[in-house]
Amino acid sequence: HQNNPRQGTGLLLIQMDGFHYMVILGVCAKVCKTFPRRQNVKLKWMVILAANSDYFRGMFTSGMKESRQPCVDLPFLSASDLEALIRFSYSGTLLLTWDSVFEVTCTALRLQFQSALSLCLNFMQKELQVNSCLDVASFAEAYGMSDLLEEVNDFVLRNFREVSATVKFQDLPAEKLLDFLQCDGLCVPSELTVFRAVISWIEADPEERLVHASSLMSGVRFPLMTFREFREVRAVNLQMECYRDSEVELYGTALKEFGFSLPQSHEICRVRRPKDVLVLVGGDQLNPDMGHRMPSRELWFANSMRSGTGLVKGMEWRRLGEIPDQPKFRHGVAVLDGVLYVVGGCFFYTSNDMMKSAYSYDPLKETWKRLADMQDLRSNFCLVAHDERLYAIGGDKTINTNVDSVEIFPKSNFITFVKEVIISLAGTTYLADMANDRAQHCMEVAQGRLYVAGGVCNLRRFYMDQQACEVYDPVSDTWTAFASLPVPHVGAASAFLEDRIYILGGYCQEDYSESGLVHRFDPSMQRWENMGKLPGAVTDVRCCLLRLPEQIRQ
Repeated sequence: HQNNPRQGTGLLLIQMDGFHYMVILGVCAKVCKTFPRRQNVKLKWMVILAANSDYFRGMFTSGMKESRQPCVDLPFLSASDLEALIRFSYSGTLLLTWDSVFEVTCTALRLQFQSALSLCLNFMQKELQVNSCLDVASFAEAYGMSDLLEEVNDFVLRNFREVSATVKFQDLPAEKLLDFLQCDGLCVPSELTVFRAVISWIEADPEERLVHASSLMSGVRFPLMTFREFREVRAVNLQMECYRDSEVELYGTALKEFGFSLPQSHEICRVRRPKDVLVLVGGDQLNPDMGHRMPSRELWFANSMRSGTGLVKGMEWRRLGEIPDQPKFRHGVAVLDGVLYVVGGCFFYTSNDMMKSAYSYDPLKETWKRLADMQDLRSNFCLVAHDERLYAIGGDKTINTNVDSVEIFPKSNFITFVKEVIISLAGTTYLADMANDRAQHCMEVAQGRLYVAGGVCNLRRFYMDQQACEVYDPVSDTWTAFASLPVPHVGAASAFLEDRIYILGGYCQEDYSESGLVHRFDPSMQRWENMGKLPGAVTDVRCCLLRLPEQIRQ
C-alpha cells in the first residue's frame, strides 16, 4: 500500500467502551492525495471514513496529532452507532428504525457524516407518525433543525386530534401547546376537540398545570362552538372546581367569548393554507340547451381552507389563469416535477371536437409551453405521472369509439405509442370485483388503500346516481363499504390532500342538475364534510395538487 496508496485498504484502530476495534477500511484516492508522503512512513489512516466524514477528514489530513497516533480514543461514541456509519461508508445505506434514528443522527452530526445525516432527516420526515412526531419536534428544536421542525409542526397541526390522544402529548410544555392552539392552521373537526385537548393536558398533572389553564383556554375559539358543544365546556368547568385550592374559572371567560364575539370575524375562524393547493382545470357548465353550454379554459386554486362555527367549512378559491388552447373538458391533468400538464379532452360534444394537444404550465415561471401532440385523439381518459413519465391511458376517440391504447410522454418532448391495454399487457392480475357497479366515478389512493366514490350505476333500463362508496385493501384483495356520499357526484374531480379525500363538482344523474359542491372525506373520522361550492365550471372538470410560489398565493 505504500507503493500504490490509491488502491488497497487502510487500518484504523479505535478505542471505545474499554475495547479496541480494528477496522479494515478501503482507501479513497481523492483523500490519499492530501496525506503526507514521507519516505519510510507507512500510510496507516488513509480510510474511507475520511471520504464520508468532515470530522475524520479534518483529523487525518490537517496535521492534527491524531493523524500520527496508533490509537484514537472516541469516548463519546457507542460501538453500534459507529458501526452503522462504517457500514454506510461502504454501502451507502442505513438501516433505520424509530428506536435507533435519534442516536444515529446525533452520531452523524458529531462526526459530520453529511450523507448519512441527510438519510436520517429524510427518514424522520417520510416516516412521521402520530406517536413519534412530538419526539422529532423536540429533537429538531434542540439541534436547531428549522426545516425539519417546520415539517413536524405542520404534521402536528394537520393531525392534532390524533396527536392529542397520545401519551407524548401530555409531556408538551405549556408554551409549545399554546403555540399550536393559537395557530390558524390547526386542523380539528370542531373547537370542542381543542378544548378537550387542553383539559386532558391539565388533568395529567392538575396540581402543577392549573396555573396554565387560563392562558391555554385563550387558544380555544369558543365562538366557533355550537350550543350543544358549549354545554360540555360548562360541565367540564364544574368538574374543575372540585380541585382543591383552584382559583381557575374557565366558564365565565368562555361564556363571554361565546356570547359576545362575532362568529363571522376573520380572526376567529381557523384558516388553513396547505403547502400544496387543489387546482381545478377546465370543465363544463350543464345547460339543457346545448348551444348555450360554456366549456371553460379557466384554472382555479384553493388558497385556503376555512373552519367556521360548528361543522361549517369553506374554501377560498382564486383564479390562476387560462389554458392557452380551446376550452377543455373530459381532459387529462397531471403534475410531474412541479409542472402541470394538460392534455387532450373535448371543446364541444361532436366527434370533431376531440383534441390531442398537450400543454405544460410552470408555476415558478408562470408560463405555458406547447408540447408535442398525442398520436390519438383522446377524451375521458386517465393521465398518470409515474417514474418521471406521463401515461395517457384509454379513453374515447369518437363519441362511440373507445381507445385501447396507452401513450407515454417522456421528458424529451414526444409521445410514443404503447401496445394495447388489458389483453395485450403481460403480467396483469385480476383483482376482486367491487360490490357496486359504477362509471364516471372518482378514485384516490389514501393510506395504502384505493377509495372509490360517486358515479352512476347501470339499472339496465336507465342509469342512476351511485352514492355508495367503497375502499379496496390490496393486502386482503377485498372491498369494504364506507360512508356514502351525501349528494350525487357524477363526472366529478377528486384529489387527496393532507390525509383527506376531496370530491369536487359533477352532476346529478336523476334530474341532470349540477352538483357544484365540494365534499371532503376524513378517513379517521369516517364522515363527509361539506366544503362549499366550486367557483366556475363543475362537470367533467379535472383536479390536481400543485405547489405554487408565495407571490401567487398572497
